[in-house]
Amino acid sequence: MHSVPHVVNALIMEITDTRSDVHRGTANAERKRQMAKKVKVSELVQQFQLEVVSGSHGLKRVITVDDLNRPGLEMAGYFEYHPQERVQLLGRTELAFFAMLPEQERRDRMQRLCTEETPCIVVTRGLEVPQELIDISEEQNLAVLRSNMATTILSSRITGFLEKKLAPTATIHGVLCDVYGVGMLITGSSGIGKSETALELVKRGHRLIADDAVEIRQTSDFQLHGTAPELIRHLLEIRGVGIINVMTLFGAGAVRNNKRITLVVRLEAWQQDKQYDRLGLDEETTRIIDTDVPLVTIPVRPGRNLAVIIEVAGMNYRLKQMGLNAALQFTNKLTATISEDMEDMD
Repeated sequence: MHSVPHVVNALIMEITDTRSDVHRGTANAERKRQMAKKVKVSELVQQFQLEVVSGSHGLKRVITVDDLNRPGLEMAGYFEYHPQERVQLLGRTELAFFAMLPEQERRDRMQRLCTEETPCIVVTRGLEVPQELIDISEEQNLAVLRSNMATTILSSRITGFLEKKLAPTATIHGVLCDVYGVGMLITGSSGIGKSETALELVKRGHRLIADDAVEIRQTSDFQLHGTAPELIRHLLEIRGVGIINVMTLFGAGAVRNNKRITLVVRLEAWQQDKQYDRLGLDEETTRIIDTDVPLVTIPVRPGRNLAVIIEVAGMNYRLKQMGLNAALQFTNKLTATISEDMEDMD
């Protein structure tokens, strides 16, 4: 039987061997897409403590979109652009209008509302569920749920829950740090010094979010949020030292659970024949999932303090967001000086 240290060492070697396969030079090549996500109706019931009124067999249905629909026009008989794939939310207004309809029309409306594609129907404010809806939902095996919350509040909470659950995700090989409030994703080939740079940043008072594997979620407004897998949260692997617990060594102020990614820093080995940006006028971007993120490429060479360079890159990014661009100011001054010299020569 293998001892625990041998098993751990074997696991670390396996992770190290797979790094070169995971990393391919760019964030696009590094990421691993996951399959389209789904949320079961039963998860919705459990999350919001919803009462199952009828159609309990429909709890196995899945929700694939984070939008909701309040079928007001549908109650009036207009189903031309009815989004069947959305969760249907019935509030006081819809049910009050529905109660005014003749019996035959009520049954027809519910028949057309309860389809195979509809995940579920939620009745808010603890209102009484129409008998026509109960009968047809049982026939169609469609779950009808009820909540005591107000319609707008429940709508907002369900939307937030579904956005989080259904958001596109990717896993990238890199290190995510919070540097002066800027979420910086440090990428680069295996062994380039990402973890060592992150350790220096933590030592200088910044915070670590994830090392080695960064789980990234894209929200509906195209913002990227990174976090660490539960297994390696707050851990940092340094070659020659091993795995260290950053929170235990440096305190709770040295870690964060998640952070929005606003800047990608790519570390690469110094190439003598490559022309690097020396002014900072060229703004590169890299695509993660469906979002373009500003990219800074930093050549690695003995004697270059990467932690300080990354700190300056973070502060410079914040200044650019405030409208202060040092490279642009220098270029404008240079252009003005050249123009003055040309005028003097004339």
